[in-house]
Amino acid sequence: MAKVISGFSKLSKKEKIDWLATNFFNNQNEIIETIKQYWNADEALQRLHDDFIENTITNFYMPYGIAPNFVINDKEHVIPMVVEESSVVAAASLVAKFWSTRGGFKTKVISTTKVGHIHFMYSGNKEDLETYFETQKNNLLKATLSITKNMRKRGGGILDINLIDKTKSLTDYYQLHVCFETKDSMGANFINSCLEAIANEFRRNDIDIIMSILSNYVPECLVRSEVSCKVQDLGGENPEKFARKFQQAVKIAEIEPYRAVTHNKGIMNGIDAVVLATGNDFRAIEAGVHAYASKEGTYKSLSHCEIENGIFKFWIELPLAIGTVGGLTALHPMAKLSLDMMGRPSAPKLMEIIATAGLAQNFAALRALTTKGIQHGHMKMHLMNILNQMGASNEEKNIISKEFENSTVSHSAVVQKLKNLRKNS
Repeated sequence: MAKVISGFSKLSKKEKIDWLATNFFNNQNEIIETIKQYWNADEALQRLHDDFIENTITNFYMPYGIAPNFVINDKEHVIPMVVEESSVVAAASLVAKFWSTRGGFKTKVISTTKVGHIHFMYSGNKEDLETYFETQKNNLLKATLSITKNMRKRGGGILDINLIDKTKSLTDYYQLHVCFETKDSMGANFINSCLEAIANEFRRNDIDIIMSILSNYVPECLVRSEVSCKVQDLGGENPEKFARKFQQAVKIAEIEPYRAVTHNKGIMNGIDAVVLATGNDFRAIEAGVHAYASKEGTYKSLSHCEIENGIFKFWIELPLAIGTVGGLTALHPMAKLSLDMMGRPSAPKLMEIIATAGLAQNFAALRALTTKGIQHGHMKMHLMNILNQMGASNEEKNIISKEFENSTVSHSAVVQKLKNLRKNS
């Protein structure tokens, strides 16, 4: 069979796997067995997973962990996290316990407005376009009534439509900027359906509609999470020195993009893990968050820190467009479990939980960086991965783990110790 194929999507799953194994692997039988071993034994459940995307041949497992001891607005939470990186769940759990005895996390949703645009070109008189828009605005809203009916019953719908002149940036370019409230739904399909209906109603011969699409940049769908305590309550040998170094580390990320990117990546370790666990769209979240970090023209830290009158305060403010109904949240059994675990939160409540996970992860990273260094804890968590790669037995793992209890882990040191152990056994 050829490596370029037509009608691939029409093949059965078995035929797809056979074609893949035959054309791209030498050890066909081994590859087929590897693929099959990740199938779910429950055929109905496997069919459900198969239908999530196209051309499915198997499942790709990610670790699903939980971080306990989060106190958010005086309520205890356990947070589900799906992530492959060592130390993320452990770090979040440790920080959750640390702040649980210092007042916990305080959160609030600032706004929940989402946006979409109808992008179009118009070369005529601007005043004529403005007049046309104003006379058509009510009709544009009426064109969506059948689509927005159920959303309006839940208190959502279209908030406003505005005509935006973008001709200074691109010749003849205008937008219809549409604001939405989608309640507990992420709302992508709802928003796009509304936009297409509006575009069809707005269309005329001298208006060239380019596209109608929601935006994943949602600077008015904001949530804030913060922690605070007396500096002396931070603990450690010298809490004043720790607080000062911590604050300086944040300020560096506020003015240095090279540091800010890594700083915010650590925040997203926590955020993406919860977004994945709840069946939400982590790519949309990432794109919107990083755009928000650049809103002032330079890429900056998403978190901030201040010390005033002996009080240490650390907070994050970021955009999160997520949902707790519809989409994968209603289909994936583990997404349902995650939401049940957190008490079936509304979308705003989930925004608060996700932001808190990001702030906790950032606190853990900055505490490590400004004290023992990031590798001390990270590599200890990575130790098992290294030993598993080396095929270490349980007995060997126990011996090697004890040897690294009071020293920094490095890949080369672990390999050497394992070689010495096996040589002397």
